[in-house]
Amino acid sequence: MIDSTTSKGKLGYIPYLIAASLTVFIMSFLLFFYLLTRRIIKYFSVLSKGLDLISQGNLEYRVPVVREDELGALAKNMNKMAEQLAAQKVKEKEAEESKMNLITGVSHDLRTPLTSMIGYLDLLQKRSYLDENEYNRFVNNASSKAQQLKRLIDDLFIYTRLTSGDITFSEQKADMRELLQQVLFEFVPIAEENHAAVHTHVKVEKAPVHIDPEQVARILDNLLMNALKYATMPKIIDIHLSSDHTSVYLTIENEGERITQEQQAKLFDRFYKVDPMEHESHLQVGAGLGLAIARQLAERQGGRLTFAYSEGNYAFTLELPLFTLDSLT
Repeated sequence: MIDSTTSKGKLGYIPYLIAASLTVFIMSFLLFFYLLTRRIIKYFSVLSKGLDLISQGNLEYRVPVVREDELGALAKNMNKMAEQLAAQKVKEKEAEESKMNLITGVSHDLRTPLTSMIGYLDLLQKRSYLDENEYNRFVNNASSKAQQLKRLIDDLFIYTRLTSGDITFSEQKADMRELLQQVLFEFVPIAEENHAAVHTHVKVEKAPVHIDPEQVARILDNLLMNALKYATMPKIIDIHLSSDHTSVYLTIENEGERITQEQQAKLFDRFYKVDPMEHESHLQVGAGLGLAIARQLAERQGGRLTFAYSEGNYAFTLELPLFTLDSLT
């Protein structure tokens, strides 16, 4: 016979075993889960700290990428975000500095001729001149400064319109050879007054282009005046006009003072200018916008303006697409 008392004791022991086994299983699971997720939780703390530092403005901080899973991808994206924010901050700083440089440069360049003009007008108003010759000199100087002021304002106006995109071009078929002759008709007398010789080397019968003649004339005028200001004695300005089956090339060359590679790189920067030679200090220096305007005007008409320098030889080349029926489509 089976002892009922013993059977009952064994049956009562089974729940205890189940409970103990379940407890051991749960503890083992929790221990295993902790060991498995400990590094993940620790890395979450690193990510949280990094995000907090970046949000406080420390854009130089980079989260360490130590995993190749989704968390590692998240860390890479956080670093990429910080890099983009840092780059945006640099751009905003440069834009602010550029704006301040614009205000400072324009204020200085406008004030200089205005101050001179006011001085001459004040002398005239007080009749502080000795004779008619001095009177005429004061009037001519005041007029010259007024013209300089107008050119500075015109340059600033055209530059702001170019940078904002608020400018339209009245493009039409034109001949670069004829346009060059028109510009030189006004420029040569100025060059001769400043003891400069202009030599033209035209290798084409016709140079048809599809341009805005007024704006291309502005480019040529800026390049020629730049050559006149910075050429060294004996002042010779060489102008070459040629073409091939795709483009028309107009190059303006002169000999000038040697410049560094850094200066070469800055020639087309706005407000960058080098003082003219001391013996030519009477030539009016602009706001440093002429070459920047010339390059943008060339590019907006499908062309380009390049610069080549070699041991004191300056060569600016304006390249424009040759006019064809296909160029109109």
